[in-house]
This record gives sequence, structure tokens and C-alpha cells, in this order.
Amino acid sequence: MFRIPVPTILFVVAALCAPALAQAPPGDAAAGQRLVEERCNACHAMDRRKSASQEAPSLEAVARMSSTTSLSLHAFLLTSHPSMPNYKLTEREVDDVVAYILSLRH
Repeated sequence: MFRIPVPTILFVVAALCAPALAQAPPGDAAAGQRLVEERCNACHAMDRRKSASQEAPSLEAVARMSSTTSLSLHAFLLTSHPSMPNYKLTEREVDDVVAYILSLRH
């Protein structure tokens, strides 16, 4: 009988579950929507409409990008960008905005 060591089994289970866990942000999408309406809506459209800024994609377009994940959004929102206002978001606010953007996929 072939026996698989428990650490190997745990590693495989963790590897299989990691993508699903990485996609489930802990934030509140409704709170994220309110924050986006206050701070981001001047440049980023919140639906399929064309954005107010020629350079800023709609948030729905961002949500539908294949590269958009909870992790990539967190990294983006926690890094300053010359073309965006330098908002200082709390960790909770970032979680909320990420949850809102990912909710736009549906």
C-alpha cells in the first residue's frame, strides 16, 4: 500500500484552495461602492459607461480583466500612481473597494 505523507497532502490541499481563497476579499462591497462614489467616480465610471477620464477605465472593465484578482487590486491600491490622486486608504477601505470591484464581474 502506498502512503502519502500528511505534510504532502496538506501542501496539495493548500495549493488547490489558494486561488479560491485569494479571490474572496474580506471587504464589504456596499461600503466599497460608497467609497468609490465619493473618491473615484470623477474619473472611473462605475458601470459599462465610458469613464469621465479618457485614461481611466471603467471599474467594470477593470473587474473583467483576466489579470484582476484580489491580490492584484490590493497591490495596486496600496501603491501610489502618478496618474491617480494619492488617496491614503485604510486596510479596511482597500478591502471594501476590492470587494466592490470584484462584485462588478457578475
